[in-house]
Amino acid sequence: MSTSEKKTVLSGMRPTGPLHLGNYVGALRNWIRLQDTHRCFYSIVTWHALSSEYTNTKSLRNYTFEVAVDWIAAGLDPEKSVLFVQSEVKEHAELHLLLSMIVPLPWLERVPTFKEQQEQLRDRDLNTYGFLGYPLLQTADILVYKAQVVPVGEDQAFHLELAREITRRFNRFYGEVFPEPQMLLTEIPKLSGTDGRKMSKSYDNAIYMKDTPDIIRNKIATMVTDTRRKRRSDPGVPEDCPVFTLHKAFILPEKREELARGCRTAGIGCLECKTTVIDALTELFAAYRDKRRDLEAHPQTVWDILEEGNSRARDVARRTMEDVRSAMGL
Repeated sequence: MSTSEKKTVLSGMRPTGPLHLGNYVGALRNWIRLQDTHRCFYSIVTWHALSSEYTNTKSLRNYTFEVAVDWIAAGLDPEKSVLFVQSEVKEHAELHLLLSMIVPLPWLERVPTFKEQQEQLRDRDLNTYGFLGYPLLQTADILVYKAQVVPVGEDQAFHLELAREITRRFNRFYGEVFPEPQMLLTEIPKLSGTDGRKMSKSYDNAIYMKDTPDIIRNKIATMVTDTRRKRRSDPGVPEDCPVFTLHKAFILPEKREELARGCRTAGIGCLECKTTVIDALTELFAAYRDKRRDLEAHPQTVWDILEEGNSRARDVARRTMEDVRSAMGL
């Protein structure tokens, strides 16, 4: 398939530190697959990070590097995908500004995550325009590359519906400038952390891609399991076990069903069940760990890849903004 025939994909991640298994399953694994069949733009969204971390920016450059290293080591290929830093492509900000002129304020106020995150992150003042408006900036991120496909988790589905609504409104006012982006839901939107809650850096329950095999083993060995299994002889319910979300993500179906039967009949213990996924993760990320060590030893290579991606992204974004200005009469 030629480049011109491929649909364009846009997605991004906030630079808040190294990536964990939830990031890998929820996004990165799918991105790696898409780069062989689509024209992919993957952005480290530094401005989005500022929407909640605006008082803590000293680590932003280091976190940007961490994300880029994880991406490349895991298999994102800068020859196949455009890997870039959002804040290095100023057209994102220009389109965000222009879209803000036409989007009714209640559209942003009704976004569920606006109030949810304010409740969950009470230690931060999120009563800012930047936080309210970040779904609009997400829309600008998508439209500036005229992306047709956006891979998202279920928690971002509302945001993409909003982006589609904004796209229709813009096109109705100024002509068919943008394609309406389509949603591509990820296979497993939620992965449990070591305490049974959703895996998250903020909960301090994450298993990181860069964790050594020993660290992975220690974290999973102490993970919360099905509370019904107080003793080895007690049968369990795999669907209620946080560890089983790891099996769903990383263990082949036949083996996974065998383990599930063993759990339901108390034929296996929790540690035996955990060992299977520990071994699978150790093997899966072996090549990644080698590549990551090499990239960490040659940091300029990583920055050069990002700068090349920034340049390629700018070229596309500039052409889009020429179309936008012309359509709007600017």
